[in-house]
Amino acid sequence: MATETEVGELLHQRGWRTAFTVAERVNAWAALVGVIERGYGDDIYEYTNDLYCRSWLHEAWLLLDEHIVQLWTPQIKALDDRYKAATVDDDGQALEQFHGLPGPDLWWWRRHPRTLTGDLGRSLRSVGAIGADPDTA
Repeated sequence: MATETEVGELLHQRGWRTAFTVAERVNAWAALVGVIERGYGDDIYEYTNDLYCRSWLHEAWLLLDEHIVQLWTPQIKALDDRYKAATVDDDGQALEQFHGLPGPDLWWWRRHPRTLTGDLGRSLRSVGAIGADPDTA
């Protein structure tokens, strides 16, 4: 197992654009969850790009020292629960029309926002996603 700095560097060497810290990725996940709860209006490509903050955390968790994992897991679990409440599980059917889905253990890729708004909502509805439309509510 490795320190946070070592994991950030290792994942950067594996292709992540920078040597992120756990705090940076948790903050990014928290920000994304908050936006989804309010209604994500950006486009499908920004949305799929934004989901990678959670994927980074997943990869890092396999490598990090146990005490770091224990420290951050409650906050990530709480964010995961909020994400699940703000999204619909469609087994990735809508998102896979725009972006290849990663492995089945990356469950956040198999969900889409419950509130379909803006460019993302239009894109997802165009491939059959069902969700609330705040413009008609």
